[in-house]
Amino acid sequence: MAGRRARERLLSAAVELFAEHGVSGTSLQMIADRLGVTKAAVYHQFRAKEEIVLAVIEPPLLRLAPIAEAAGKRRSPAARRDTALAGIIDLVVEHRRIAAALSFDPMVNQLVRRHDAIKVLECLQDLLTGPDPSDATRVAVTMVSGGLMIAGTDPRLAALDDAALRDHLLATARRALRSRS
Repeated sequence: MAGRRARERLLSAAVELFAEHGVSGTSLQMIADRLGVTKAAVYHQFRAKEEIVLAVIEPPLLRLAPIAEAAGKRRSPAARRDTALAGIIDLVVEHRRIAAALSFDPMVNQLVRRHDAIKVLECLQDLLTGPDPSDATRVAVTMVSGGLMIAGTDPRLAALDDAALRDHLLATARRALRSRS
């Protein structure tokens, strides 16, 4: 149990540092210093910074498949889109600290592109656009997707509680996508 707590403390410190300095600007020594441990203690938990980043992003990535599965079971394209959108927004809100810290980091983007979840992300994109999407629909989905990630980084939204943020994001995304259906 102590090992699990140490790992979680390390991941929490890493996310804080990633938010402050970016992944590239954060060293294993900085993580060790934040925790008040040696660099060897960090290496005991993770062999490389890439493993730390993967440990941070993997839990939300693994939750994408059930969202896509639930959305895919809906009958109409509109119901599939709404189910996918609600699931994605729930995930973004729950993990907004992680999203804010890692959304636009090149290392994170490389890890996501190599992760099995990339297929699920593509499936979710298809669920959001629906069959045979117009250019306007593809643009709207891309803007909504990017906006959801940015919502976690905007300090003006930090004071919103999770329920309020979720409601606002869902209403705004629905309007944006409905206008292009």
